Amino acid sequence: MQPPSINDFKKIIWNYYTTQGRLFDWRHVDDPYKVFISEVMLQQTQTVRVAQKYPLFIEAFPNFKILADAPLKEVLLQWQGLGYNRRGMYLQRAAQTIIQEHAGILPNDPEVLIKLPGIGKATAASICAFAFNSPTIFIETNIRAVFIHFFFANKDSVHDQEIMPLLEESLDKEHSRDWYYALMDYGVMLKKTLVNPSRKSKHHAKQSKFEGSDRQIRGMILRILTQEPAPILSEDLIALTKKDPCRVSKIIEQMVKDKLVLVTGPLIEIGICPTR
Repeated sequence: MQPPSINDFKKIIWNYYTTQGRLFDWRHVDDPYKVFISEVMLQQTQTVRVAQKYPLFIEAFPNFKILADAPLKEVLLQWQGLGYNRRGMYLQRAAQTIIQEHAGILPNDPEVLIKLPGIGKATAASICAFAFNSPTIFIETNIRAVFIHFFFANKDSVHDQEIMPLLEESLDKEHSRDWYYALMDYGVMLKKTLVNPSRKSKHHAKQSKFEGSDRQIRGMILRILTQEPAPILSEDLIALTKKDPCRVSKIIEQMVKDKLVLVTGPLIEIGICPTR
């Protein structure tokens, strides 16, 4: 397939978005806080799951101040179902930093955002694009799929550095927010109708199996602890998981290091919010 010109490419993407663009609660909102929450949630979680959890999380924590001051246990309780629970903890710590160092105002600068807990380079750039319509440059899985489909159809092991110049050239700097929405929506469509073009990316990696993984056990531990009104005996917690005690103990040790849980003598509970 001959690659299209940049202008033709943009017409195809915009035309699709005009008629088939998806609607989500976090799109086209004026509150940067809500965009910030959605981008952190979307890092490693399917959109359909975020769409279910996002409104409940916003209702529980409607702004940076309330999120920053909430008990970590409440934050993790609302986070359940989104996976990678450290993201929920880092999200609260980021909110605390924004309150303490930025007067509760989300910075419009990727170089500042990247210093927040749990925020990487791509997420920092995407937050600026969606919260402030800034013409930042970033690649995520759906965007990658679109560019590989149109411009690298006959190539394997495509590096993101090969995509970047095309992304920069095609970026609509006055409407970067909508342009990225359009690219993502087209990418989702491609993955539903074709073999995932991202498989031709040098950065493509198949996600490890969740069933029986340490991630599953970590989630199980946190689910038990968020449902307990008070600290419980560590041995009781291990028994409730119905998993190998040695393996669970090692996972708990790591969760203590991550400050997700707190062990005091024989008792274990959700970690304590650092500012409380």
